[in-house]
Amino acid sequence: MIKGSGEESESVQSPDKTEQKGTEEKRGPATGVAKRPKHSSVKPSKKEKEEENMEEGEMIFVMPGDIIGTTEEFSPGIGTFLHVADIHAASTGVVKINRKSRVISVVPSTKYPPAIAVGNIVVGAITGLRESVALVEIAAIKDEGEREFQKVGLAAVHVSNVKDSYCKRLDEEFAVGDIIKAKVLNTENMRLSTAEKEFGVMKAHCSNCRTVMVKDDNKLKCPECGRVEKRKLSSDYGTGIV
Repeated sequence: MIKGSGEESESVQSPDKTEQKGTEEKRGPATGVAKRPKHSSVKPSKKEKEEENMEEGEMIFVMPGDIIGTTEEFSPGIGTFLHVADIHAASTGVVKINRKSRVISVVPSTKYPPAIAVGNIVVGAITGLRESVALVEIAAIKDEGEREFQKVGLAAVHVSNVKDSYCKRLDEEFAVGDIIKAKVLNTENMRLSTAEKEFGVMKAHCSNCRTVMVKDDNKLKCPECGRVEKRKLSSDYGTGIV
């Protein structure tokens, strides 16, 4: 009977302890403030996730052709092109680096991109040279500011549209990595022309040391190693004016 009395005594006290314990768990620490959940039920948006992977101080405004990184550091992302081991900006915009995936991109601030039309003046980078055409990745449309446009794939400058005189070799007029200004001749196969005086190479790097070359009469000279190279130059070479 004594044993039974003890069990009965414990059963009487148990609810009080349970109630007290439950109250303490709800209140948390002695302050009586309810605990916050460790994880929010609201999932972060895709933009917030991207921003979490960006480090402060990395939003840098760039122009087409600017070197923004190397393949030793990052993988080239949207709005960039690769030349040798350097990653260049292919469009005007803001550099963004995803540290988690180690991808560097150039992101224009636009929501509704315009379409390229015949007669537009465009800026782009030479990405390849063939026997009769120079391949161009269009980066910007004149008078559209920083707005991104509807992507059209690679455009081309045919050897007959390089200049208003006979063009013997394309590699004497352009080099991979050059930034050019051109006029859109048609949008079916994205043909461009640099024949007029204002069109042609706007920015070029020395093929020897990769320094930006300066205009010297009708040729380009490297201020670092002294190398002289020939290009079909835009009348605005080196000014940054589109």
